[in-house]
Amino acid sequence: MTYTYKYPRPAVTADCIVITREAEPMVLLIQRGNPPFKGAWAFPGGFMNMDETTEQCAIRELEEETGLRVTEVRQIGAYSKVDRDPRGRTITVAYLAIIDEPTAVTGQDDAAKAEWFLLSDLPHLAFDHYDIMQDAIRKYKEGRK
Repeated sequence: MTYTYKYPRPAVTADCIVITREAEPMVLLIQRGNPPFKGAWAFPGGFMNMDETTEQCAIRELEEETGLRVTEVRQIGAYSKVDRDPRGRTITVAYLAIIDEPTAVTGQDDAAKAEWFLLSDLPHLAFDHYDIMQDAIRKYKEGRK
């Protein structure tokens, strides 16, 4: 597909927040292997391909970066703060996946590591992921009612 547009366009990414259904829930994070925020913790996610939806992108990126495969996700929201990504104008759509318990994961692709963290003891998060996490926790709690 070739396109020529008069107006600049933002990049689109998708993130997948995976939280466990436990008394003390855990969330899956990746340690970034590349700049920006190299070494910082973030959600598995990445840039959308032209032939996929944001939902498909979130599921694909989760598997590529952690080895974890999910089939069902719920949209948390779209995040479009102008300065949310130092690489340029980027809009992300975040999705929530809820699983019963942590499973084995490994950092793959551009993720240096993949690890489970207690929701009550999160590391510092890259980009605007702290704000997205608050929305993910609200959506998670809504699903448990």
